[in-house]
Amino acid sequence: MGEQARGTGRRFAPRRRRWPKVLAIVAIVVTLAAAGSAVYVAQLAARFNGNVRRSDALSRALTEQSASPSASAVPKLSKDTNVLIMGLDSRLDENGNPLPQDIQDALHAGDDSVGFYNANVLMLVHIPADGSQSTAVSIPRDDYVQTAGFPGAGFMAKVKEAYSYGFAAEQSTLLAQGKPNDDATYQSARDAGRAAEIATVSQFLGGVQIDHFVEITMVAFYQVALAIQPITVCVNRATQDTFSGADFRAGMQQINAQQAMSFVRQRRDTSDLTYNFTDLDRSRRQQAFIASVLHQLKQAGTLTDLPKMEAVLDAVSKNMAIDRGLDLLEFSQQASSLTGGNISFTTLPILGFGTSPEGASINLVDVGQIRATVRDLLAPKPPQPTTPPPAIPTPAPSTPAASASASSESGGEASSGGTDSTGAAAPSSSLSPDAASTTASPAPTTYADWQGPLQGGGIPCVK
Repeated sequence: MGEQARGTGRRFAPRRRRWPKVLAIVAIVVTLAAAGSAVYVAQLAARFNGNVRRSDALSRALTEQSASPSASAVPKLSKDTNVLIMGLDSRLDENGNPLPQDIQDALHAGDDSVGFYNANVLMLVHIPADGSQSTAVSIPRDDYVQTAGFPGAGFMAKVKEAYSYGFAAEQSTLLAQGKPNDDATYQSARDAGRAAEIATVSQFLGGVQIDHFVEITMVAFYQVALAIQPITVCVNRATQDTFSGADFRAGMQQINAQQAMSFVRQRRDTSDLTYNFTDLDRSRRQQAFIASVLHQLKQAGTLTDLPKMEAVLDAVSKNMAIDRGLDLLEFSQQASSLTGGNISFTTLPILGFGTSPEGASINLVDVGQIRATVRDLLAPKPPQPTTPPPAIPTPAPSTPAASASASSESGGEASSGGTDSTGAAAPSSSLSPDAASTTASPAPTTYADWQGPLQGGGIPCVK
């Protein structure tokens, strides 16, 4: 489908440059849960819920997948709940209008001539019904996956692009039907984009049910950062980046809202080109920022200025979209693991970097490995008994002939047992379709601190 699918029209023009957005929903949830007077917060939340844009995209995505739509009422967490967070690659608000100049200046990310409707941040937050530790799973934006949820889907693309393909397909259909290029057409296209992204992510992760979604723009994050600044972060070494405006010294430090934008957007070091900084490390920055915010809110009671929060949340609500069944106040009161900072962050693994047949830079993934990883994260196996194993008797020395025979047999099995010449497990045969036609390079190994889980409850030091 290519660039022809990107759409036409003033507000639907293609945007070529790419910048990431980070997730603000955790900060908003904690804000609503932790702020002072229950009556005042209830009134504030009611206004917020009334102002935020509601979307039917979740029901639409479930229909595309031949599943039953979610109930209209927010779950009472009588079951585990999955929330998909989508951060858009756009310098427009939820109505498709350019952001004010002062906001553009603060974001240090260009004007509305850059960016498009790609979901450059994707995070699945799994909240157990029993209040135990939540899990946030970052999905790298360039993972090369099979699309779903819109007419003509089924081809391979970056996971982030499902939104723009769904958007463009709906927009083209409506304009071809003679619909005007107005706000109704625009909002219908946005809903189609959301539905396509939800369906593609659900399919990629092995049919994971998505109960709610939250879509945010850069300005929503910036406005939350304004409310809670200064924010404490920690980096392992001094680093600079002229593209994002990042300029951080090594160690723990406090940053303001504008610096927070640079912190979560940095994906290179322009002062040292040998510093191996990638999109995956940037995902870890985003995870670390959320962990730091949760820790700060819990420890310091930062959000005590309710009139200030009222103004901020009024602004944030204009730059978010959520499904119709999500009541943020009720949900925040139920999701005790989130409001207590009891959350673990993980980035899904990749096989390496590569190039698509169209020449785009992509992440190569093993779909079987991804789905097994997600299953383990969302439904961890119960702990095994800790009883000591029975004593093993010392074997009698074997004869040279027996040793040679055993070595030959074990070697024959090992050669077909799924390991490569280094002894590492070989990837399974469930590699994404068309991956064989790409050019791959090894996954980063130098300073790859995106690997492994990051635990909430403190201020983590990251790359």
